[in-house]
Amino acid sequence: MGEAGASRVVGALGVAFAILIAAAAIPFGRGATAAPEPVAARNVHEGVASCAGSTCHSRQVDSGLNVRQNELITWQDPSSQAGAHSRAWRVLTEPRAQAIARKMGIGPAQNAKECLGCHADPVATSQRGARFQISDGVGCESCHGGSSNWLASHRSVNGSHAANVAAGMKALENPKVRAGVCLDCHFGGSKPGQFVTHQIMAAGHPRVAYELDLFSNLQQHWTVDADYMKRKTYAGGVKTWAVGQAMALDRALTLYTQPGRGQGAFPELYFFDCHSCHRQISDDPKARPAWQSNPGRPIPAGQPPFNDENMIMLSAAAKVTAPGLSARLEADSTAFHAALARDKGESIRAAAKLAATARSLSDAFAARNFSRSDTLAILDTVLTGELARRYTDYTGSAQAVMAADTLLNALVSSGQVDRAVAARLRPSLDRAYAQVRDPNSYRPDAFRESLAQVAQAARSLR
Repeated sequence: MGEAGASRVVGALGVAFAILIAAAAIPFGRGATAAPEPVAARNVHEGVASCAGSTCHSRQVDSGLNVRQNELITWQDPSSQAGAHSRAWRVLTEPRAQAIARKMGIGPAQNAKECLGCHADPVATSQRGARFQISDGVGCESCHGGSSNWLASHRSVNGSHAANVAAGMKALENPKVRAGVCLDCHFGGSKPGQFVTHQIMAAGHPRVAYELDLFSNLQQHWTVDADYMKRKTYAGGVKTWAVGQAMALDRALTLYTQPGRGQGAFPELYFFDCHSCHRQISDDPKARPAWQSNPGRPIPAGQPPFNDENMIMLSAAAKVTAPGLSARLEADSTAFHAALARDKGESIRAAAKLAATARSLSDAFAARNFSRSDTLAILDTVLTGELARRYTDYTGSAQAVMAADTLLNALVSSGQVDRAVAARLRPSLDRAYAQVRDPNSYRPDAFRESLAQVAQAARSLR
């Protein structure tokens, strides 16, 4: 994935930077340290420092034989989004986070359980080793799993990835496993402090967004080479993207159906599309409504729409690679949107049915190898035709341009499209990114026009 990350367009970073955590890096070894705990329990989190050492993951340069061995240095990089996870706790000490916490009345943000579930490694105190530090932010074990039972094997020359996974390491090369881990914070989970409610958003938290393959590349501190594929296999960018879309929809709908997701008479508005409602209200007689009808959502004007960005992308992937499930997805998503306009109980039942379809698609994508023709067809479906008419709101449009970037990058990194040929799409793709750089200036008609230019340029790939 090293070459894949390098081939991302500059425009991608403008969107992704705004939706990933941003702050200065903090070196491991600083900040409050947890009291030493017994480490006999399974999957104790030993802390970032346990991964350090020039023979492990903290060389200054990429010079390891089998792995880079500078992974910690990359994780701490203060100048790029590769270091964003290491800065996750420190951002809580900055003015914006402190202002959010004051509005919510939860005390200092860096100590609040509502924040630490995603801005740090939220493992229980009983599962923290002697070198664990909450100030390490989203450390190694936040994603890879507590290392107490696999650290020795991981260090061993004779150790294997399969043995490490059996001992508790998370198999992040599996897109379903990776999506499950990333979604906990980059959409929401059921654990304490891992759900950004509408109340938190109203207090000033930035919009949460997610695209598994693009975000993986931005956080990349590993290299997919022959050794990596021998030890772990490699799913590829298109499969990772498609599985991520399916699991994101499943996660959103599953959380929506859980009891108690709401505030007073209102549902939990986090599930709905923020910018479809937060548009300018004007008494100017020359003002024109910004709302547009959407062929994928049979709901009246004024009805808050469920955030359907993942439904739209999932529809593109399903139409090309799973026609049978595609028809089911369209029927279930239409029924869900319609139910939202009628009755809460009916919408919960419809959500459960649609979530089951999303899970079936996730399984189908995980079992499939995506060909060049598959990828080109999905790219065309995302950019043109019926789906293009569904880009009436900011979130779906931002997801569409990220998808185009991911699919293009997958074609290049797999050698299925020449890099020089793909470079011809960069100017039009950058213009599409510019249309979603600021949600407050988003205009659906202008975005669809820019996407049509990307589609026209993409025809040169065939």
